[in-house]
Amino acid sequence: MRPVRRNFYDPSSAPGKGIVWEWENDNSSWTPYDMDICITIQNAYEKQHPWLDLSSLGFCYLIYFSSMSQMNRQTQRRRRLRRRMDLAYPLTMGSIPKSQSWPVGSSTGQPCSCHQCLLVNSTRAASNAILASQRRKLYAGTGTVPVRQSSTFAGATLWPSAGGTAKGEAPRVPAGAFGCSQSTPSTVQLPGLNNLNRPGTQRGAGSSARTAVPPGVPALPVKNLNGTGPVHPALAGMTGILMCAAGLPVCLTRAPKPILHPPPVSKSDIKPVPGVSGICRKTKKKHLKRSKNPEDVVRRYIQKVKTPPDEDCTICMERLVTSSGYEGVLSHRGIKPELVGKLGKCGHMYHLLCLVAMYNNGNKDGSLQCPTCKAIYGEKTGTQPPGKMEFHLIPHSLPGYTDSKTIRIVYDIPTGIQGPEHPNPGKKFTARGFPRHCYLPDNEKGRKVLKLLIVAWDRRLIFTIGTSNTTGESDTVVWNEIHHKTEFGSNLTGHGYPDPNYLDNVLAELLAQGVSEATLKD
Repeated sequence: MRPVRRNFYDPSSAPGKGIVWEWENDNSSWTPYDMDICITIQNAYEKQHPWLDLSSLGFCYLIYFSSMSQMNRQTQRRRRLRRRMDLAYPLTMGSIPKSQSWPVGSSTGQPCSCHQCLLVNSTRAASNAILASQRRKLYAGTGTVPVRQSSTFAGATLWPSAGGTAKGEAPRVPAGAFGCSQSTPSTVQLPGLNNLNRPGTQRGAGSSARTAVPPGVPALPVKNLNGTGPVHPALAGMTGILMCAAGLPVCLTRAPKPILHPPPVSKSDIKPVPGVSGICRKTKKKHLKRSKNPEDVVRRYIQKVKTPPDEDCTICMERLVTSSGYEGVLSHRGIKPELVGKLGKCGHMYHLLCLVAMYNNGNKDGSLQCPTCKAIYGEKTGTQPPGKMEFHLIPHSLPGYTDSKTIRIVYDIPTGIQGPEHPNPGKKFTARGFPRHCYLPDNEKGRKVLKLLIVAWDRRLIFTIGTSNTTGESDTVVWNEIHHKTEFGSNLTGHGYPDPNYLDNVLAELLAQGVSEATLKD
């Protein structure tokens, strides 16, 4: 047994007013949206919004009311849109009008071949056959319940035409009781069976959707057709077929795609970020700041310890009461191997010669970082290659920040030749995936993060050259431990919104790089 429920819609809603929204398929016939989508579109229409983003409902479509069109955000393809006001409400009886059901083709009897209709029709055909098979087993020989079946699995006539009625026409639907979708015909539901006749809202089926299905084999939209998911496409497809053969309803769907970019924005809508000067930062290949010699840098941040404790130096792993492990390897005038110093802020102690060796192996930018607690002394700079950072305001909201606009950051770094501070000087490095778009909410904390990111960019801390964790490619530009949100309208990859802890986390990451709020006051 399975629970069932009825949905009652308010008389002021789209179904209560007899309103349905439809999109035009590739066969020039009209397909209705699901009722919840219709209600959302109608609400935006009544509030006189210029456009509507359906990403919050899981679909990568934009609705433009001025042109009455729908645009796919990924492919930029547009379809016509229309608003009908003759939907039967609150009573629905007999066959559903042709304009209110999924298209079955033009007057020639040929089905619509667009990928969206193939996706939905194939699922419906399979589920119709399953339900019909179950009914035949349950009512075999009684002759009490006539069954209306779909004509074929391959997507021919799936529903009766508007003018006629089929054998075994479904009984009348009670007043105001709409199921999950208004566009499905009323059929007798059996206990224990899922009603999979529901024509789900349009989803991009992709170029791999089937155009023909072998007779007797139900066509099921299978998740991960591109092979990127945890379930192999062939395994998912065979599972669906076997479940159908056993009389079990099944519907395998595609995994949703991340929404990486916002809707198109005109140049006139792009504004500077309030409280942030300028809209662009460029870094060029500069000579790194070098002090007179490493000994001066080390002496600047340490205090000499006359009587060191009997514990290990965590750089050379020798006892502090003995000579440095770098004795004989490094020779610096004025620094004896047995000298020990204590860093001023954190108090950790090391051999002075060990600190000089550590500085020589680093960026040599005049700063020191404690190897134990990572406290930074001086101004830390990185090895980021030359590039450009742009930032501006766009009139769209991030999930979780509906009351704020969005700060968009665009990083662009070209390929080039590695410098002396990089892993392989003189060798070419690659820069994959640029320009990279990142997003912050336009609120007080978001603007603070932007200002600190600008400081980190100027200090060459945002990127570095190394090995990509994603592709394994070496000598390429990679992120440098300061996380960014690169997914605009979803959070499927973990790099998007909503993420209530992100701003606090990135502030902590910036602090670990020596970029703090105190920097903004300097």
